[in-house]
Amino acid sequence: MPMAEKRIPVITYQAIAKHLELFPDDAHRFPNFKPSTPPLLIKGSAGPLEGELHSAQYFHGRDGLGDIANRHPELDLEPSFSQFVEENACLKVVNDKGFDKLLDLIRSRPRRSVTYVALGPLTNLALLIQRDRQVMMDTIGRFVSMGGAVDVPGNTSPVAEFNFFADPYAVKRLLLSGSQSELPLDRFILLPLDITTPHELPFPIYKKAVDPLFSSTAEPSTSLNKSPITHFTSSFFERTREIMLEFGKDAMELHDIVAIWCAICNPPVQDDQISEGCSLSPGWRARKRLFDIERTGELCRGMLVVDRREDVSAYAPGANRAEVQRLLDKLHREDDLWESTVIPARVEVEERPVVEEAHGVWCVTHTPGPEQILRLLLKRIWNADLP
Repeated sequence: MPMAEKRIPVITYQAIAKHLELFPDDAHRFPNFKPSTPPLLIKGSAGPLEGELHSAQYFHGRDGLGDIANRHPELDLEPSFSQFVEENACLKVVNDKGFDKLLDLIRSRPRRSVTYVALGPLTNLALLIQRDRQVMMDTIGRFVSMGGAVDVPGNTSPVAEFNFFADPYAVKRLLLSGSQSELPLDRFILLPLDITTPHELPFPIYKKAVDPLFSSTAEPSTSLNKSPITHFTSSFFERTREIMLEFGKDAMELHDIVAIWCAICNPPVQDDQISEGCSLSPGWRARKRLFDIERTGELCRGMLVVDRREDVSAYAPGANRAEVQRLLDKLHREDDLWESTVIPARVEVEERPVVEEAHGVWCVTHTPGPEQILRLLLKRIWNADLP
């Protein structure tokens, strides 16, 4: 992998290393900094299975961290740190045959012991299954994916979430091919924008609990009187805050973090644990949803199309599930009523839709709560408490 492509992920390890040099007692907060088996940094697919390449540079920058190295050259990768990473086995960079190396690693694990978490387009998962479907089916005990927008507006287009917008062909192949779906849907969990959007890190709380000097690129972070971790996070949050304020929200939505949280709380399932329901830990709930995906639409690429005429699990047209769920959480509602079950939207249909419940996708509808993940995040990364 070229240095330019591996530099930014390694910068994160560099920030942690500098932090631990100054605060060695914080090592327990980063137990996987020097794991027994180092994570592999592998270059994935250069584009979707079909169609044009789409990226989210407008939000994340070219480096994924809001162009942090350009705005904060003091945080750029130091040449000596690449050697430190290799010597201490913090991270193993795979320069070629990446998919083969990853399959070798998966193959070395016991049956149903691995959780596969997809935080981007499903392209790489589709290619892995294409190379060796049997080893993926045998070894992966849980598939967790952040993607899609079922009953809420999209974030890349009015109707589509970025990950599914970037490669709707992979979504179709893996999840929505009926009896020919390439994934075992009883082991697959989807976290769409519907459930991830209400989970957020409000920047005023970050400023109060972590960095009182945090602002924006107009007042860039300095390392003075800050831990290396705090200077690092404040530096790439600066641009994120500006973009989110353009959207009318002074907070960072924790989409990917909620998916990782779900994967940690819900380990792989074995053969004898699979039932008609979705086996999740206390506080987590999922509901099977039926939808298809638009792949080539002029305006609706990546849209999850729900048949709202007959599907009782669907929200009524126009309902914003993320906002409804936020209100329900405030009311401490524990029932499983969805908005459409209270105010159903019934219309006349030309013919009765064919509903294939067995091929629905399990979508997370409840987590232990936005406040819980916020507390965990503050404590684990910055050793801070929720104000």
